[in-house]
Amino acid sequence: MATEVLLPQYGMSMHEATIAVWLKNVGDPVTAGEAIVEVDTDKITAVVEAPVTGVLARIDAEPGTTVAVFKRIAVIE
Repeated sequence: MATEVLLPQYGMSMHEATIAVWLKNVGDPVTAGEAIVEVDTDKITAVVEAPVTGVLARIDAEPGTTVAVFKRIAVIE
């Protein structure tokens, strides 16, 4: 079953973030709670954690891409 990885909101004023670097590649196994990507906001650099254990099946936002909060950035199967 596929699970979408959504860009979380780190503060009420956060509306978007820029993908800085993926820490995992497509095809890599991931564990729930493991950091998979770093994102930059106006105020902080944060990591997004895998919501489930599985395999990173797809990356939807490449480094340098600005993404709105709660939008899909990857898929884990």
